[in-house]
Amino acid sequence: MDDLMTGNGGDLISLLHRKNGGLELPKPFERDIFLFDTYVAGTTHVEGIEELEPHLKIDSRLHFFREPENPHDPQAIAVKNEDGIKIGYIPRKDNVIFSRLMDAGKLLFGRITAKEIRGNWVKIKIRIYLHD
Repeated sequence: MDDLMTGNGGDLISLLHRKNGGLELPKPFERDIFLFDTYVAGTTHVEGIEELEPHLKIDSRLHFFREPENPHDPQAIAVKNEDGIKIGYIPRKDNVIFSRLMDAGKLLFGRITAKEIRGNWVKIKIRIYLHD
Protein backbone atom coordinates (compact mmCIF):
# COMPACT_ATOMS: atom_id res chain seq x y z
CA MET A 1 0.00 0.00 0.00
CA ASP A 2 2.88 2.37 0.77
CA ASP A 3 4.24 1.94 -2.76
CA LEU A 4 0.85 2.93 -4.17
CA MET A 5 0.80 6.16 -2.14
CA THR A 6 4.39 7.20 -2.93
CA GLY A 7 3.76 7.59 -6.64
CA ASN A 8 6.85 5.57 -7.57
CA GLY A 9 6.86 3.32 -10.61
CA GLY A 10 3.82 2.36 -12.65
CA ASP A 11 1.21 2.61 -9.92
CA LEU A 12 -2.21 4.24 -9.97
CA ILE A 13 -1.08 7.52 -8.38
CA SER A 14 1.65 8.13 -10.98
CA LEU A 15 -0.79 7.16 -13.74
CA LEU A 16 -3.26 9.85 -12.65
CA HIS A 17 -0.66 12.61 -12.18
CA ARG A 18 0.72 14.69 -15.02
CA LYS A 19 4.39 15.47 -15.38
CA ASN A 20 3.89 18.92 -13.80
CA GLY A 21 2.32 17.38 -10.70
CA GLY A 22 -1.34 18.19 -11.39
CA LEU A 23 -4.01 15.55 -11.18
CA GLU A 24 -5.29 14.32 -14.56
CA LEU A 25 -8.55 12.42 -14.46
CA PRO A 26 -9.35 10.12 -17.36
CA LYS A 27 -11.92 11.59 -19.75
CA PRO A 28 -15.11 9.60 -20.29
CA PHE A 29 -15.39 7.67 -23.53
CA GLU A 30 -17.94 9.29 -25.84
CA ARG A 31 -19.27 7.98 -29.11
CA ASP A 32 -22.11 8.36 -31.58
CA ILE A 33 -24.05 5.13 -32.02
CA PHE A 34 -26.06 4.61 -35.20
CA LEU A 35 -29.62 3.50 -34.39
CA PHE A 36 -31.92 3.75 -37.39
CA ASP A 37 -32.53 4.96 -40.97
CA THR A 38 -35.74 6.90 -41.58
CA TYR A 39 -36.96 10.15 -43.14
CA VAL A 40 -38.31 13.52 -42.01
CA ALA A 41 -42.12 13.52 -41.97
CA GLY A 42 -44.30 16.57 -42.51
CA THR A 43 -42.04 18.60 -44.79
CA THR A 44 -45.06 19.61 -46.91
CA HIS A 45 -46.40 21.51 -43.88
CA VAL A 46 -43.20 23.55 -43.42
CA GLU A 47 -43.62 27.05 -44.77
CA GLY A 48 -40.77 27.94 -47.12
CA ILE A 49 -39.35 24.41 -47.38
CA GLU A 50 -38.54 25.00 -51.08
CA GLU A 51 -36.27 27.94 -50.15
CA LEU A 52 -34.78 26.02 -47.22
CA GLU A 53 -33.98 22.86 -49.21
CA PRO A 54 -30.72 24.09 -50.83
CA HIS A 55 -29.32 24.80 -47.34
CA LEU A 56 -29.97 21.23 -46.16
CA LYS A 57 -26.69 19.53 -47.03
CA ILE A 58 -25.87 15.83 -46.98
CA ASP A 59 -24.29 14.88 -43.61
CA SER A 60 -25.63 18.04 -41.91
CA ARG A 61 -26.45 17.48 -38.26
CA LEU A 62 -30.11 17.70 -37.25
CA HIS A 63 -31.33 18.39 -33.74
CA PHE A 64 -34.28 16.60 -32.14
CA PHE A 65 -36.74 18.14 -29.69
CA ARG A 66 -39.53 16.34 -27.85
CA GLU A 67 -43.04 17.76 -28.11
CA PRO A 68 -44.99 15.77 -25.48
CA GLU A 69 -47.83 18.32 -25.61
CA ASN A 70 -48.28 17.86 -29.38
CA PRO A 71 -52.06 17.39 -29.89
CA HIS A 72 -51.56 14.94 -32.78
CA ASP A 73 -48.89 12.71 -31.23
CA PRO A 74 -47.68 12.67 -27.59
CA GLN A 75 -44.46 10.93 -28.72
CA ALA A 76 -43.72 13.66 -31.29
CA ILE A 77 -40.08 14.53 -31.98
CA ALA A 78 -39.48 17.73 -33.94
CA VAL A 79 -36.51 17.84 -36.30
CA LYS A 80 -34.60 21.12 -36.64
CA ASN A 81 -31.65 22.08 -38.78
CA GLU A 82 -28.40 23.56 -37.44
CA ASP A 83 -30.00 27.04 -37.46
CA GLY A 84 -32.90 25.87 -35.27
CA ILE A 85 -35.51 25.91 -38.06
CA LYS A 86 -38.09 23.13 -37.82
CA ILE A 87 -38.08 20.99 -40.96
CA GLY A 88 -40.52 18.30 -39.80
CA TYR A 89 -40.83 15.34 -37.45
CA ILE A 90 -39.58 11.83 -36.88
CA PRO A 91 -42.34 9.67 -38.44
CA ARG A 92 -44.97 8.56 -35.93
CA LYS A 93 -44.41 4.90 -36.84
CA ASP A 94 -40.75 5.25 -35.76
CA ASN A 95 -40.85 7.61 -32.77
CA VAL A 96 -42.05 5.52 -29.78
CA ILE A 97 -38.67 4.10 -28.74
CA PHE A 98 -36.79 7.30 -29.60
CA SER A 99 -39.18 9.46 -27.57
CA ARG A 100 -38.71 7.13 -24.57
CA LEU A 101 -34.94 7.39 -24.90
CA MET A 102 -35.14 11.19 -25.06
CA ASP A 103 -37.53 11.32 -22.10
CA ALA A 104 -34.95 9.28 -20.16
CA GLY A 105 -32.35 11.99 -20.85
CA LYS A 106 -30.54 10.43 -23.81
CA LEU A 107 -29.19 12.74 -26.51
CA LEU A 108 -30.38 11.76 -29.98
CA PHE A 109 -29.57 13.58 -33.21
CA GLY A 110 -29.75 12.99 -36.93
CA ARG A 111 -27.68 13.38 -40.06
CA ILE A 112 -29.05 13.92 -43.56
CA THR A 113 -28.18 11.01 -45.86
CA ALA A 114 -30.17 11.97 -48.99
CA LYS A 115 -32.79 14.40 -50.22
CA GLU A 116 -35.12 14.59 -53.18
CA ILE A 117 -37.65 17.19 -54.35
CA ARG A 118 -41.04 15.87 -55.49
CA GLY A 119 -43.24 18.85 -56.28
CA ASN A 120 -43.75 20.75 -53.02
CA TRP A 121 -42.55 17.75 -51.01
CA VAL A 122 -38.92 17.51 -49.99
CA LYS A 123 -38.05 13.94 -49.06
CA ILE A 124 -35.21 14.03 -46.55
CA LYS A 125 -33.67 10.72 -45.57
CA ILE A 126 -31.84 10.70 -42.25
CA ARG A 127 -29.91 8.50 -39.87
CA ILE A 128 -30.68 8.66 -36.17
CA TYR A 129 -27.78 8.49 -33.71
CA LEU A 130 -27.45 8.21 -29.94
CA HIS A 131 -24.66 10.29 -28.44
CA ASP A 132 -23.37 8.29 -25.51
